Amino acid sequence: MNADTPRRVTPEEQELDNKRAELAVLEAQLAEWELECATLQAALRAFEGRYLRCVGRLYAELDAIEAQIAEALARQHPNDPTTVANAAQARAQAQESAEAAHEADSLRTPDAFSPSDGLKKLYRDVAKHVHPDLGTTEEDRSRRHQFMADANHAYQHGDEAGLWAILHAWEQSPASVPGEGIGADLVRVIRQIAQVKARLQTLEEELAQCHASELYQLYVQVEEAAAQGRDLLAVMAERLERQIADARRRLAETIQRSPQI
Repeated sequence: MNADTPRRVTPEEQELDNKRAELAVLEAQLAEWELECATLQAALRAFEGRYLRCVGRLYAELDAIEAQIAEALARQHPNDPTTVANAAQARAQAQESAEAAHEADSLRTPDAFSPSDGLKKLYRDVAKHVHPDLGTTEEDRSRRHQFMADANHAYQHGDEAGLWAILHAWEQSPASVPGEGIGADLVRVIRQIAQVKARLQTLEEELAQCHASELYQLYVQVEEAAAQGRDLLAVMAERLERQIADARRRLAETIQRSPQI
């Protein structure tokens, strides 16, 4: 054979090239969907904190007054099982609301999550490199899982320096070095494709669950109202404050009707 004659690509090499091209497309889609899911989850977490601080604390206050009313009625009618049960249920509801409001205060989440385009691009780059579903062994996937968990935490806290550090650490790690041999590479890529497809299916289900949640529906309503110049949470808070005033009045009337001991 002439030395200048180009070597023919074997069927295995051609198939490996095809699979790598397919994997590259899936990797880009996976990084995009991971970004969408992480962004949505961070936005909902920030919104939930804002909601609880603005409205949740008022619900807690209202529930506490309603529990006091129910307990006062139970003391007035100690032999009425329905009244006693209502008091217990009202107190449990008040306790749950109080815990939720306290948790919101302790978390101190931002009012909104607005990642920059640069942060999003960096997150995509990290996801393309370290995603656990690109691993070919259990040890590799476990190592990648920790990298990805750190990346998610850094992204959702707006830590660009942290994402750069994660990417650099991955590029310097032995796990980033590919194996050798066409046969092994082909099997590795085929398995990576299957894993990425499975993860895409999981992400699709997670996003659907987020979109179907009551929190997301309220989030959309608040965002749409804000686009029209209205603060929907402030409107809800004003309504609750009126309900609290009415509940205080009913509590005072209930206590007045209590028998004097």
